[in-house]
Amino acid sequence: MQPDPSATPDDTGHALLRLALSARELGYRFVTPTPATHRRVNSRPGHEWASDLRGALGWSRPFRAGVLPAEIFTLMQRAGILSEVDGGWQSRLRLSSLDDQLYWHSAYPTTEADAVFFGPDTYRFVGAIQRHLHDRQAPVSRAFDIGCGTGAGALNIALARPAAQVWAGDINASALRLTRVNAAIAGAGNVAACQSDMLCGAEGVFDLIVANPPYLNDAMQRAYRHGGGSHGQELAAAMLAAALPRLAPSGTMLLYTGAAFVEGRDTFLQAARRVLDDTPGTWQWRYRELDPDVFGEELDNPAYRDTERIAAVLLQVDAPMAPRR
Repeated sequence: MQPDPSATPDDTGHALLRLALSARELGYRFVTPTPATHRRVNSRPGHEWASDLRGALGWSRPFRAGVLPAEIFTLMQRAGILSEVDGGWQSRLRLSSLDDQLYWHSAYPTTEADAVFFGPDTYRFVGAIQRHLHDRQAPVSRAFDIGCGTGAGALNIALARPAAQVWAGDINASALRLTRVNAAIAGAGNVAACQSDMLCGAEGVFDLIVANPPYLNDAMQRAYRHGGGSHGQELAAAMLAAALPRLAPSGTMLLYTGAAFVEGRDTFLQAARRVLDDTPGTWQWRYRELDPDVFGEELDNPAYRDTERIAAVLLQVDAPMAPRR
């Protein structure tokens, strides 16, 4: 399979594309915070209803007639993202900015089973990809984003390496739909969004594989949050195991995830070491904490009663070079 630039958005996707471009022309920008911050800000007096486009499309507040420009409201109707609430309307999607790009994702609160997440983890994940591409300057002809969500990882690879073939794989049809729209907004024609469990949606090996899997132990086991295992580490370890055999010589995997620390023990690092030890190859790897304390509110949940903290971490694994002939 080759990335197919003809895999364009459907009719409602075209409305979302036009809506994002119209918002950009109006100077729209919105940086998405954590759900806890979102909840606190929206609970302040005077924030019950949106008074502008950022309130409606960023803060996911309901809005009344006349608040938004007529063209924007019409495009929201055509995109099918409006719900009627208490004499007004509310968007079922959010629009967030990252650098100069805009990304559609699920509205707050993300309660749906097929919710598409975007937030502080996305900014850190994309930042790690950008640093890698800038520092290494290694050629990338084929890349894969496992569990792509909004497609932010894949799109940033595609924009930095326009000659590369980039696959954005996910099991969530809603994520793939939004990835196609977000790719169109960015003008990234070298991205293919494909239904894919791990890397099964594409054949061959890759110069760069990236992943930003869910990493929490979620009681509701929502796909965008639940990482599996005792502390949310299972899915990330499974992605690592699936990716290593698919790396081209000198290829790299960048795995951004969360690590729960139990009595000073990094539960994800333990799982990752087992995968690296069990997978044939001479792997060079580097591991570091990007943020020592994220999602602190999760420590109040029973699943984390033994956990000291959750850190945002980045694992970089480099495959051995091809043998010289």
